[in-house]
Amino acid sequence: MMMRDLPFDCVILDKEPTEVTNPYSGESIILKPDAVAVYDTIKGAERLEDYEVMNAGLEWFMTNEPKAYMVLLD
Repeated sequence: MMMRDLPFDCVILDKEPTEVTNPYSGESIILKPDAVAVYDTIKGAERLEDYEVMNAGLEWFMTNEPKAYMVLLD
């Protein structure tokens, strides 16, 4: 699997694509392991009110995973 440049340091735990569900809409989408790591970091930054990290992750999703951005983060 080709690694994409990530917007920040994060740990990629998954080895295979994983289904992620939007907790508000219930919609799901399959994400590559690097996207799961970025998504998890975004959600953690949201809880910690770290808007710099959160915004970097959101921009990464808009560029690299636009469909997933619309399902999970928009």
